[in-house]
Amino acid sequence: MGDLFQEGSVGAPRNDAQSRVCVLVPYPVDKAYDYAVPVGMEVTRGDYVLVPLGPREVTGVVWGAAQDDVPSKKIKAILHKFPLQAMPDSHIDFIDWVANYTVAQKGNVLKMALSAPKALETPLTQTLYKISEKALTGKFTPTQQQVIDVMCDKQPRIQADIAREADVSAGVVKTLHKKGALTAIEAAMPPPCINANPDFFRLELSEAQESAARILRTSVSAEKSDVFVLDGVTGAGKTEVYFEAVDAAMRADKQVLILMPEIALSNAFIDRFAKRFGCRPALWHSSLTQAQRRVTYRGVAEGGVQVVIGARSALFLPFANLGAIIIDESHDASYKQEEGVTYHARDMAVVRGHFEKCPVILASATPALETMQNVWDGKYKHIHLPVRHGGAKMPAIDVIDLREHKPERQAFLSPVLLQALKETMESGAQSLLFLNRRGYAPLTLCRSCGHRFECARCTAWLVEHRATNRLECHHCGYGIKIPDACPECEDVDSLAPCGPGIERIEEEVKYHFPEARVAVLSSDSADDTHGLRAILGQMRKHELDIIIGTQILAKGHHFPKLATVGVVDADLGLHGGDLRAAERSYQLLHQVAGRAGREKGVEGHVYLQSWNPEARVIQALATGERDTFLDVEAQERKLAHMPPYARLGAIIVSGTNEREVEGFARAMAACAPHGEGVQTFGPAAAPMYRIRGRYRYRLLVHAEKNLNIQKAIRDWQTQLKVPSSLKIQVDIDPQSFL
Repeated sequence: MGDLFQEGSVGAPRNDAQSRVCVLVPYPVDKAYDYAVPVGMEVTRGDYVLVPLGPREVTGVVWGAAQDDVPSKKIKAILHKFPLQAMPDSHIDFIDWVANYTVAQKGNVLKMALSAPKALETPLTQTLYKISEKALTGKFTPTQQQVIDVMCDKQPRIQADIAREADVSAGVVKTLHKKGALTAIEAAMPPPCINANPDFFRLELSEAQESAARILRTSVSAEKSDVFVLDGVTGAGKTEVYFEAVDAAMRADKQVLILMPEIALSNAFIDRFAKRFGCRPALWHSSLTQAQRRVTYRGVAEGGVQVVIGARSALFLPFANLGAIIIDESHDASYKQEEGVTYHARDMAVVRGHFEKCPVILASATPALETMQNVWDGKYKHIHLPVRHGGAKMPAIDVIDLREHKPERQAFLSPVLLQALKETMESGAQSLLFLNRRGYAPLTLCRSCGHRFECARCTAWLVEHRATNRLECHHCGYGIKIPDACPECEDVDSLAPCGPGIERIEEEVKYHFPEARVAVLSSDSADDTHGLRAILGQMRKHELDIIIGTQILAKGHHFPKLATVGVVDADLGLHGGDLRAAERSYQLLHQVAGRAGREKGVEGHVYLQSWNPEARVIQALATGERDTFLDVEAQERKLAHMPPYARLGAIIVSGTNEREVEGFARAMAACAPHGEGVQTFGPAAAPMYRIRGRYRYRLLVHAEKNLNIQKAIRDWQTQLKVPSSLKIQVDIDPQSFL
């Protein structure tokens, strides 16, 4: 299909399909528009072009042959063709598929794939610095050495990037240039990860790892769209195994995409990658500068960038020659995008692998039930690593019954857990306390009148953050200073925090262990990504005794001296009626527990505090019976006729006028899909009834697995005209029901 438009595309626009093409633009449209190809321009499917759209000039992609029989005088011409390799057919087909599956407008899906528009233009030259021979023999200060360490990959960089990556001032870079350790050149910024070397450092794999790696290497070399579930206990060495798939792709001159749930905190992973392949991978996440995005995007499109490590949005980069896709921690809930085009990156990665004819590797210690169902059905191939790598043992797990071992009044750590923390400190090892709740307390109320502090824009309580002396909403960011008196009854000093957040646990730990080196880690406990990485670095270097944190601590970190993990509230997350509540709680707690005892010689011990130790999730964790837990979970879903044994599609109606939202939701319900194999429930006010000032009603379509739920929803949507004041969001395969 690559040369579909070359023949007959040059010349003045005529009233025939050969002189026209259709162009998709990254706006909320569901079709590509016809444009004339001007004299002297040749375009092919996938070319990036500039076209007029109303009064604007916008970027678009040539999507195919002209579609409409419109008079020539009404057809506008393409203004410019960008000098960038065309978007591959496989990527265009993938975008079409995603739009159809998610019931999204095609232009909105394209927008995700055109995430760096400036990358389409010819890159400008600028002053870059590269390492010189003098850097290998000179003597440097510690800060100068940090720069040298960054530049040892021989990748030219601009001054600002060097300073940022090395965590030094621009003056340090200038000094090294004057000393001759850095050489200045005038050139376009080269893309990252273009010199990775699969032979840079060969890993020594165990017999089990080598067996697993052999399977992955074979699939990459065969260019087969297999899906593998790399299922290994925490610490089994899954990363080293899938690095072998990366190795095989590099040897075949193909690109690799690795998705991670917390890319901004992946410094340790990046170091491991650099140690294995001799250079840092390209990164793709929201914290990149526009310049970095521009260089990486262009490098991916032209095929120079070998490996990208990214957040879920990296799935829509226009890879020229994709050879493998790896989803690390594939069970993680953050792979589901809830805003805009709603999609699950894990599932869409499997689809992209199909279009690219490359294997997809889903790595996890706790694969999702949907993933395991595909294994049981024979659709995915299962690779199991049942033991930890290098002789490390799985941690012992104890359940602390809080009914029997109660914490002190206004405290949250049981005597059993406090004793374990004490003994761990005395042994010279480290401890981790986990509570998935930011701030000091989740609720503040008045002891005199019972007034509770609520968000002015959301159906949510305000969370106390004592470190900043504020009450904040974790949904919209609204906040107020903690008042001295109750705003309702004006009683002074009557406000009481209810329940614990990690700041409150920190207070309790410091009371019991004033000599301990303690740190708190959550998304708001440091000013920026650098601050979060600094705390993780302190933990790895054993500069901390106890670290307290939220789910950020659960994801893939390796702390060599961490012996004890305490889960403050193992019951949190088990309530609320969410379809996947038990499964998610199990996954999260299993991941947290897996941080303990990862080094040989460090005996790990996990303590789960619970008011309900008989709960199935708690018992499954205590006994290590993951597969039994999944079997029971599967049976319960099957009996309830819920995913993965049925299909769901959620419709969320939202707007600022409460009555209008409810009225339109009821109008939708009146013509909702009902019949053989399909049923619609609702409308009902969403559990999170108001978010950011918008009222929300939900409807839920339940269908048999073999029914085309997307068509049912599309047909439904055409029956009503949506007022411009309302927003209708479609969520196929919803993961959240709030």
